[in-house]
Amino acid sequence: MALDTNNSTELTTEQVLSTLIRPLEDTSKFLAAGPRIIDTAGPLRLPKLGGATAPSWHGENEQISEVNPTFDEVTLLPSTMESVKTLTRYSNELARQSVVALDAAIRERLVKDVADTVDTQLFSATGDGITLPMGLFAYPGTQNVPVTGALTLDDLLDAQGLAMAANVDLERTKWVMTSREFIALRKVKDLQDRYIMEPDVHVAGQFRLFGVPVLVTNRIPDDVTVPATPTGRAALVDFSQIVVARDVAPSVKILDQTFGDFDQQAIRVVYRLDAAPANADAVVVVDGFDV
Repeated sequence: MALDTNNSTELTTEQVLSTLIRPLEDTSKFLAAGPRIIDTAGPLRLPKLGGATAPSWHGENEQISEVNPTFDEVTLLPSTMESVKTLTRYSNELARQSVVALDAAIRERLVKDVADTVDTQLFSATGDGITLPMGLFAYPGTQNVPVTGALTLDDLLDAQGLAMAANVDLERTKWVMTSREFIALRKVKDLQDRYIMEPDVHVAGQFRLFGVPVLVTNRIPDDVTVPATPTGRAALVDFSQIVVARDVAPSVKILDQTFGDFDQQAIRVVYRLDAAPANADAVVVVDGFDV
């Protein structure tokens, strides 16, 4: 029997494709949702006009009442705000012998991981606005719909009611929820066994609840204050009322001399920003429901 590649595999060269398989991952969604992004290298102060004054009716020759508008400000990106930073070293031998473009692959991986770290923080319930950006569910002064039991469509209507009472433009809002809550609501049917939630026929993969687009992300953390009985969170958000102060977008630096005594190169990625609501009433948090 002649020798071939089946009975003499030890003598053949392994075939390695120059295609890098990537894992299935959630995409970054916070900045894509439409907040107002302001690029700035230093602290940002955004003046804010207070509530409405109270003009009154006056007759002829009657003294006009004096009113005084109030002012406030939103402050972002203090000098104490930290950055997300990461660095990976690799040998020049590995760079030369790799079947893929090693620097490009590492750069893409690090940029994605850094952006995901920031996105996770911006959807979180943590952050002090001093060293760490406040997450969406940590904003002070937001409206709230507390839920007992399972999340229902009526709870979402209550959230829309609060938003309308605060003069929030519902056409600008988005539902923010995890895939778990989304699928649970997706299963709701009417008395004729028809699904209540239907996809938007104009946009592929887009769903709406009461006319409002649904942003699905699994970066929303459950409330584990009581570990034995965690509860879920969701929100109705007008992202145009959220301001993001961005020092640098994911910035990539190739370090080809720093580790020269090891015959190594390195890739460094840095990302720094802050976020806060310009009008906290434009965020309606729905929480406390069973998970």
